[in-house]
Amino acid sequence: MESVVDAQAAGAERRLFWTAAAVTVVLDLVTKIVAEATLLRTPGMAVVGDWFQLRLVYNQGAAFGLHVGPYSRWIFFGVALVAVFVLARMSRTSPAGDRFRQLALGLVAGGAAGNLIDRIRSGRGVVDFLDVGIGALRWPTFNVADIAVSCGAIALAISLWREDARRPEPESASAA
Repeated sequence: MESVVDAQAAGAERRLFWTAAAVTVVLDLVTKIVAEATLLRTPGMAVVGDWFQLRLVYNQGAAFGLHVGPYSRWIFFGVALVAVFVLARMSRTSPAGDRFRQLALGLVAGGAAGNLIDRIRSGRGVVDFLDVGIGALRWPTFNVADIAVSCGAIALAISLWREDARRPEPESASAA
């Protein structure tokens, strides 16, 4: 009986992973389509003065415009594809009851999948449109998928740290 309850709990946790990933992909795709339709013919749109603007940029590289030559699109496509599979595997092997980790993994996987879809959709690159900074001091332009990857990665690090903190110290360490 216990194994049935455990299996149901694990299924609910994995649903959290897949729901977070799917919601991230949908939000990312919708915002990118709207950004392209709205910003294609304008140099940008101020939202909060100079500090926060909407500006359409196509990023053919990785984070912060990192390029690895003429095959960047396909290299980063492969990296993102592998990342999604690794994250799904991590979801299946996560400790029971760690819904926070499932959410974190889902955000990272959804963000990776969102940018992966852009690499499939267009040779121009990943659609970035959120631009923050002051004057010439600007953060690299980003999108919803990037936010999900960043927030999910931070949450995953916290989840792993919490798991490590809960682990009992080995006998030899406590005897010293």
